[in-house]
Amino acid sequence: MAGGWAKDGAVSEQIEASISDELARLKQRRAPQGESLKYCAECDEEIPEARRRALPGVKICIDCMSERDNAQSQRGGINRRGSKDSQLK
Repeated sequence: MAGGWAKDGAVSEQIEASISDELARLKQRRAPQGESLKYCAECDEEIPEARRRALPGVKICIDCMSERDNAQSQRGGINRRGSKDSQLK
């Protein structure tokens, strides 16, 4: 439902464009930049050459990255809305 001179679907297109722009910005920010380190910044183990070529600017080894990913995924979300579904658990 568009209003005024806007065509049908204009609002949806704008929302999709905003989401795409934000995702692109986040991906760029998350990607390593600069020169890769030869040794991990956290554990001082050597970072394999293949990883350094695949991810230019990488700073940590695969093991340390896995630990970081696991630590982030273990945090549980809290439903602050207090919905009935969250109260039934």
